[in-house]
Amino acid sequence: MRRLPAIAAFLIFALQAAAAATAATPLVDVAWLEANAGAPGLVVLDIRNALGKGSKEAYLQGHIPGAVYSDYLKDGWRTKVGGVPGQLPPPGDLEKLIGGLGIANDSHVVIVAGGVSALDMGAATRVYWTFKVLGHDAVSILDGGHKAYAADPANPLETGWRDPWPADFEAGFRPELIADRATVEAAMANGTALIDMRPPEQYRGEKTHTAAKRKGTIPGAVNVPEAELTTAEGGFVGAGRVAELLAAAGVAAEDEAIAFCNTGHWASLGWFAKSEILGRKNVRLYDGSMVEWSAVESLPVEVGAGQ
Repeated sequence: MRRLPAIAAFLIFALQAAAAATAATPLVDVAWLEANAGAPGLVVLDIRNALGKGSKEAYLQGHIPGAVYSDYLKDGWRTKVGGVPGQLPPPGDLEKLIGGLGIANDSHVVIVAGGVSALDMGAATRVYWTFKVLGHDAVSILDGGHKAYAADPANPLETGWRDPWPADFEAGFRPELIADRATVEAAMANGTALIDMRPPEQYRGEKTHTAAKRKGTIPGAVNVPEAELTTAEGGFVGAGRVAELLAAAGVAAEDEAIAFCNTGHWASLGWFAKSEILGRKNVRLYDGSMVEWSAVESLPVEVGAGQ
């Protein structure tokens, strides 16, 4: 058999990767997953962890057939940077993590969280955002998570461990999806919308994260509580509801925005809702969030916001 010239092989690979990215919608449901089971390049990534009362043991006892496992809290999806926990690791570390799970640049990844709460589904949106930051567009979240899949007793579950075949994954870093402290300071000055995704009592300063140095929020920030973005069944609300929540907080769909929380977990729900569900790409995630912001004494905080 005659071998393809290198340029032709590269073009075929690029077209396949582009097709995978085009086919990847932000959310897929159980019916989609069943219809595409075993499709070439599809990787189901089970990230159940303690936030949703999940674990490696839960994966071993029953998971979506073919799914590979990585604990969101334990396996290096987030790290401590500058004393702030839960931050984005260096791209090289993430390349090793992702490649070790059998995920290549032409893979379509479907992320599966537990599906039990907004806190739990935040793990899925955070991993989704991480893939996007690394330049990987062929990524989706299973709406409703593992709970939605297991709700139908006819859906088969696989037990035991599945060893992924290591793959090569190369990041194409996108800094435009990330807001740092300087970006947030500029946003305060120029009127860019700052969206605090924390529960109202943290936004108002009645409670705070254990790692935060001061209570309150970034002055001028509005509150869209993370729990409003998912349903009681663990699925995501639709675009219409996202637009309503933003409008109620005083943020128009077309407004540039920065989402934040304590360490960038809940913030990923806000980023996902505006960027991926609503389709407005003019939003960034402030990874350091209030744990970083509150540690800098020269930066202002507001207590009693929204009252």
